Amino acid sequence: MKDRFYVIKIGGNVVDDEANLSSFLQAFALVQGKKILIHGGGKIATKIADKLGVESKYINGRRITDDDTIDIVTMVYGGLLNKKIVAQLQSLQCNAIGLTGADANLIPATKRPVKDIDYGWVGDVQTKEIEKAAFSILLENNLVPVLAPLTHDGNGHILNTNADTIAAAVAVALSQAYDVRLIYCFEKKGVLENVDDENSVINLITKEKYSQLLAEKKLFAGILPKIDNAFAAIDAGVHEVLIGDAKDLLQNTTANTSGTLIKQ
Repeated sequence: MKDRFYVIKIGGNVVDDEANLSSFLQAFALVQGKKILIHGGGKIATKIADKLGVESKYINGRRITDDDTIDIVTMVYGGLLNKKIVAQLQSLQCNAIGLTGADANLIPATKRPVKDIDYGWVGDVQTKEIEKAAFSILLENNLVPVLAPLTHDGNGHILNTNADTIAAAVAVALSQAYDVRLIYCFEKKGVLENVDDENSVINLITKEKYSQLLAEKKLFAGILPKIDNAFAAIDAGVHEVLIGDAKDLLQNTTANTSGTLIKQ
């Protein structure tokens, strides 16, 4: 029987708010068993860029990572933000180790090819190339990896990479060795049947249930990519995916979840 393993991702709504981050990390430190934390970048890099006089450029809400910007996001995501999280976890007796995808060649990626838009130094993860053995060494020695949203191309370049994508890729890569629950923490309690009603959480979504919800047009369009990505991860070997509020993390690592559990 495989060991239970949690791949937990937090985004800007947590990392941009010191009180929310502190509360979340206290809960994360209490999660039992093997676990990995992947954090997004939030707005801190933009604030630092502004102070340094570097303009932050976006197209359709996506950051353009030019030469100046990759230096800043490397400093902020891999340094300032990552090490603050690690230091807080160490104060909570959680033996965290802060890493990027370049460390120990954990997460190789390729620079996104230019089509209509040149996103710059942005990486697409090569899931099959993820260094599973190195992750296992860390986990089996009771270390808790904290991953910044940075990968590398094998040619000396750091790549800015979507944290959701990293979380899914790591979960898939390690699903051969572990019973993986991939947890996406965001600002809602889960997938809502009625977007205006915070309490209308759908507790379980299977493929059959998803087809039914789509046919009945009960889901907010913005949540559909998250659900599609969840089923893609499950099809690739992940046991289950949980979408829920960061404040409910401890509950969502139990059998009696309060968010939305997505399964076959």
